[in-house]
Amino acid sequence: MKFKYFNNFLKDSKKLKKRYKSLNDDFKVFLNSSLELFHKQGIDQDIIKIKGLKHPRIDIYKVRKFACKSLKGTGSRSGIRIIYAYYPEKDIVEFIEIYYKGDKAREDDKRIKKYLKSIAES
Repeated sequence: MKFKYFNNFLKDSKKLKKRYKSLNDDFKVFLNSSLELFHKQGIDQDIIKIKGLKHPRIDIYKVRKFACKSLKGTGSRSGIRIIYAYYPEKDIVEFIEIYYKGDKAREDDKRIKKYLKSIAES
């Protein structure tokens, strides 16, 4: 699996890493386990496909279970959410957004639409 990062994902991640020191390590564990289990082996990891966003080559997903050690006592339902696009034919994951659900209620629809527009133009 190959990984890419869209626009402000790394900036969002950097801000969250200041608040949640274990986020970098937690993200690596997520990349090496949850994504692989979900896309390669079909094991449910509480990753949901976002409905209403149609594109012939990609699917947009939301990660609802993300274990963050810095958020003690919350386990995998830490409140960290990740939005990403998955290209099944190329086995590529492109991360679009990461946020803490206590800071905002849901994903940034404008960012996702901007991402889809950029894909359509390329």
